[in-house]
Amino acid sequence: MLTVGDTIPNLILPVQQGIAALPNGETIDTTPTSGRWKILFYWPKDFTFVCPTEIVGYGDLRGDFADRDADLIGASTDTAHVHFAWRKSDEQLASADFPWIADNSKTLATALGILHPTEGVAYRATFIIDPDNVIQHVTVNGLNVGRNPAETLRILDALQTDELCPCNWKDGEEVLKPVAA
Repeated sequence: MLTVGDTIPNLILPVQQGIAALPNGETIDTTPTSGRWKILFYWPKDFTFVCPTEIVGYGDLRGDFADRDADLIGASTDTAHVHFAWRKSDEQLASADFPWIADNSKTLATALGILHPTEGVAYRATFIIDPDNVIQHVTVNGLNVGRNPAETLRILDALQTDELCPCNWKDGEEVLKPVAA
């Protein structure tokens, strides 16, 4: 599995965003950063039970991530048409207005090393990627346990300080300033 210090692979992948029109071959390039951070999070499958709670949770914080120069990118191993149908079926998912990678070829999930060995779907993996496309944080949950998007935001805040941040540190709190003896 790719981890902290590794670079995200340069790929062009199918993507689905919004419910205005059927998917028509839209893609996303994992290479450009435009000086921004990326929050890439995978869920196992569309039309399931835990996944929408996470997508809505991340969507609710989209503005907070944007305020920190970070772009949200969701992904699963479903197709763009399945993503579209799921968004159309659920008002809360429809309002989760950020790109959803349709990695049905499992190209990125395989490159990241996050495919479940027997289920053939991605684990619940979250990657915080810096403006140089380098992974700065990874968490991976099993298929049945949802994540805490607010914790992803807290970790992004800590990473962006470029300081030593203690346990449970929150934005606005003091960072550690060790003094040489």
